[in-house]
Amino acid sequence: MRIGVLGGGAWGTALAQMAASGGHDVLLWALEPPVVRGINEAHENSLYLPGVPLHPELHATADLQQLETCDAMLAVTPAQHLRSVLARTPLGRTPLILCAKGIEAGTLQLMSEVAQDAHPEAPLAVLSGPTFAHEVAAGLPTAVTLACEDPALGKTLASAVAQPHFRPYLSSDVIGAEVGGAVKNVLAIACGVVEGRKLGQNARAALISRGFAEMTRFGLAKGARPETLAGLSGLGDLVLTCSSISSRNFSLGKSIGEGRPATELLADRRTVAEGAFTAPVLQQAARQLGVEMPVVDAVCALLSAEAPVEQVVGALLARPLRAEG
Repeated sequence: MRIGVLGGGAWGTALAQMAASGGHDVLLWALEPPVVRGINEAHENSLYLPGVPLHPELHATADLQQLETCDAMLAVTPAQHLRSVLARTPLGRTPLILCAKGIEAGTLQLMSEVAQDAHPEAPLAVLSGPTFAHEVAAGLPTAVTLACEDPALGKTLASAVAQPHFRPYLSSDVIGAEVGGAVKNVLAIACGVVEGRKLGQNARAALISRGFAEMTRFGLAKGARPETLAGLSGLGDLVLTCSSISSRNFSLGKSIGEGRPATELLADRRTVAEGAFTAPVLQQAARQLGVEMPVVDAVCALLSAEAPVEQVVGALLARPLRAEG
């Protein structure tokens, strides 16, 4: 199978590496010319995935038109750029696996809705779950959710991406897989703040639990199934990204908790902490649905510098007592 990968960041490169190692003909599109040259000439993405030797049959291009002959496409661009990239991608009826995690600003659309706008004839699937790019590229064991409303297409795509170390579990709940991936990035920032302020493991466990409750409320309001949110693309991804400095969102929150301004941190970053862009969009979407998400509200306050960390944490702890749920 000829597989195209849209996005030359760490996650896009890791997925391209995995597909090439599985014997597929893989062409990766990257925006940055140095990434394209590095992959084609040195078999390494030194900008986003340094130190990982890439498969010699993995090739890169800066020309989206070269992906026209692909049998399937993986979209791994940052969520806020997905629409513009897809608008320039020759897709037609080629199956598209969405790997970006977020909600589009302005439209409040999930990535599947963005893709349907751009290419209404393309069959869609969503790949999401607890994944660090460097571990996938290194061949370490990983399990993910592959959500597709068409069972037959889902099986075909699962077979295409599956490897001995990379196991996709099939689901038909596209919305649930997307909601988990988007919300967990915001919650990971909050958990990073807990780490940065040295508030302890009890606080982190409580925050993960209450954050999961927020994810579930929002997901159900969007039409997700609870079992999807409790699976790999929801709770599984939440636990991973809320527990490791390898998470860009967690590390962003940790630095905020240590006292560095969010605006300075975001300006310095080469890689995207999707949660920082998703947080205000998620807050807006939750309010439209009438869903209460106090942890998300707290993250938004920190990112916009509305209040210092101590005040935001104090406000969360001072919320009225209520039944768990």
